[in-house]
Amino acid sequence: MSRYFIGIDVSTTASKALVIDEQGTVVASKSHPHDLSTPRPLWSEQDPENWWQAASASLREVMKQIPADQVAAVGLTGQMHGLTPLDKDGKPVRPAILWNDQRSGAQCAAITEKIGARRLYKLIGSILLPGFTAPKIMWVRQNEPDAYARIAHVLLPKDYVRYRLSGAFVADVADASGFGLMDIGTRAWNDELIAAYDIPRAWLPNLCESPDVCAYVSEEAAAQTGLKAGTPIVGGAGDQPAAAIGMGVVDEGMASLAIGTSGVAHAIAKRYAPEPDGRLHTFCGPMAGTWLHMGVMLSAAGGLRWVHDEFTPGQSYDDLNRMAESVPRGSLGLLFAPYLTGERNPHPDPFARGAFVGFTLRHGLAHLVRSAMEGIAYGMRDQLELLRSLGVNPAEAVVTGGAANSTVWRQLTTDIMGIPLYTINTNEGSAFGAAILAAVGAGAYPDVPAACAQMVRKVDVIQPDPAGVAEYARLYPAFQGLYPALKETYSALARFEGL
Repeated sequence: MSRYFIGIDVSTTASKALVIDEQGTVVASKSHPHDLSTPRPLWSEQDPENWWQAASASLREVMKQIPADQVAAVGLTGQMHGLTPLDKDGKPVRPAILWNDQRSGAQCAAITEKIGARRLYKLIGSILLPGFTAPKIMWVRQNEPDAYARIAHVLLPKDYVRYRLSGAFVADVADASGFGLMDIGTRAWNDELIAAYDIPRAWLPNLCESPDVCAYVSEEAAAQTGLKAGTPIVGGAGDQPAAAIGMGVVDEGMASLAIGTSGVAHAIAKRYAPEPDGRLHTFCGPMAGTWLHMGVMLSAAGGLRWVHDEFTPGQSYDDLNRMAESVPRGSLGLLFAPYLTGERNPHPDPFARGAFVGFTLRHGLAHLVRSAMEGIAYGMRDQLELLRSLGVNPAEAVVTGGAANSTVWRQLTTDIMGIPLYTINTNEGSAFGAAILAAVGAGAYPDVPAACAQMVRKVDVIQPDPAGVAEYARLYPAFQGLYPALKETYSALARFEGL
């Protein structure tokens, strides 16, 4: 009898349910969208009930295609960091405050000063940023005391869906790393940090490892989703750690470049050794005894989408690719700073902005398109260089997302990185990683690397062009100079807008 594994992905835009079999073949996939609210500048919120309605609807649809008693386990993934505060009855006390919400800058500064920047960084493996969960709890206490007084539990987005599936208040260590309340080295909540925030420890979920069974589908949830009551639920992981699993990045020396709406570079380590200057995130990895180095640029393929939507809305992305192919490497000296939504690594600056630098009368729309592709690839090169500074020197890397789907963008990215890049047999990303974790939790494989060896395979390998490598090596230092040169301008523009 076949066994199936389900990955549920509670992303910012939708909740997806993905079903795979024991060989990693996708059997079914359905998703339903979420609404997003931005009630004030720099704010970003969602209704947790929307996540549950979307996730349960997606589950009901995929469960029509497979027998419920053949689902061996469910894994969860989703957007990281989102504060989901619940009352004593498990009801949300306010809308969730999401990963891309920037309102808690003052709270980050206060905690950093209270604990000390070096001490804090050593504990949490990252500079404390407004996207993290704990500063948002402080913000609610200081600005919405009535809501704060009703809080009895705080969860992350995917863990709210787990709660609705099972009644359990649980988070995996990979996703919970983004709270800003864990000692990442010991993979546990840290009493010093909890005391500094003055947050009741009882609010925090129980912690587990990503492939471990930590909950079971309840009778009530079974009736709403089509799942069988008692189906095991594994810890899962946040979207980025789960994406690393879905790309097969499971051992030291491996790296991935996920160039989606945002851009993320991943690498696995077997000891806790965060980047000394705080320019990377180092979170608990989605396998026990591992850590995940992660560099994030906030706008990657989203930057090219902006170019398309604003400058060429009537043309296809194939048209954009042809434009880029018609332009020589380096876009005749036109550089693109891809910071359209602020930046995280290596420049943790919510006020950073995009810029085209180097326009002349020779430049046209095609140069702008290629320059955008190149600027995004340079931003990913920044992430790769940070990984290299930690001793991660991959001989090749997997590439996924928008850049992987364009021949010209894929080649120029390969040339800018200076190493071969390869694509894989799936583009299901985080949901696929969650389903792999479910398969391991159900005992279908002895561990995550064994599962990935079976389910994730190379498809195409793109070799760097030596001439392209040489030309882009000349231009990369000029790109690196853009942010330092424009930093004060970004601040002045933010002050002008009252941000």
